[in-house]
Amino acid sequence: MKLKSIVAAAFAIGFGAAISAGAAVAQTGNASGPLVNGEWLEKNLSNPKVRIVEVSVDTGVFERGHIPGAQNLVWHTDLVDTVRRDIASKEKFQDLIRKLGVDQDTTVVLYGDNNNWFAAWGAWVFDIYGVNNVKLLDGGRKKWEADKRPLDTRVASLPAGKLTISAANEKLRARLVDVRAASDSKNATLVDIRSADEYSGKIFAPPGSQELTVRAGHVPNALNVPWSRAVAEDGTFKSPEELKKLYADAGIDGKKPIIVYCRIGERSSHTWFLLSKILGYDVKNYDGSWTEYGNSVGLPVINVAGTVWGVK
Repeated sequence: MKLKSIVAAAFAIGFGAAISAGAAVAQTGNASGPLVNGEWLEKNLSNPKVRIVEVSVDTGVFERGHIPGAQNLVWHTDLVDTVRRDIASKEKFQDLIRKLGVDQDTTVVLYGDNNNWFAAWGAWVFDIYGVNNVKLLDGGRKKWEADKRPLDTRVASLPAGKLTISAANEKLRARLVDVRAASDSKNATLVDIRSADEYSGKIFAPPGSQELTVRAGHVPNALNVPWSRAVAEDGTFKSPEELKKLYADAGIDGKKPIIVYCRIGERSSHTWFLLSKILGYDVKNYDGSWTEYGNSVGLPVINVAGTVWGVK
């Protein structure tokens, strides 16, 4: 009985607070945790301390109608370095964050299509540069539109912000060398969040994808928990309790650092967000992901489907 009490206490210290916070947000939609719901956001559309930002995969969807007051970020130009394969530089992101009108006391709400894939990518970049009070709209565009909440086509005109961002926090980002070390030593848990067919090597990438590799499969010792298993039918995250069980059943309990990856880092950002922000685990996103690892000469690949250059 004493041992059980010690284990329970350790768990409460390590994860209890973070999970409770996530549960409160999921249930109430207030702005005290990582998620807000549509009801809260609709009530705060005119709040001068709130900035709404859309980051969608389909870069034309914003112009067809967006949440009133929202500003648009194009992920492949605004949030990345357009010359090197990298996230936006500190200087570029500093200019961007001020154009969005973000101050020290601003709450930033990110949302997008495809269950918030690139909105979560945005949240990851915001977090890397130390921007506080960044939330995701739970369910993104999908649920907002399904609930028939208002849309607008006007472009918001907001005063420039004064926030000074921090230097990039490399603790949130995994590099190829980190993935290799985790694969060899198992000092961190590797989580491949792609579909089962991508993980097994049956397919190289989802249909229509342009970012390809010459090899299919996954990183040795990576576990597979597809990102889609973490969301409900309406696009919202499952409850913290369901999420905790989902990952625990796959052998992921947060006791070791976690590295998540996908194909280019956007779907894995979605998993990074829920594991770090909702469950409170220590997580890095490997944005090089499979397009870097699968194209690297000399690295081992597990390919149970046996595909070679796209031919079985």
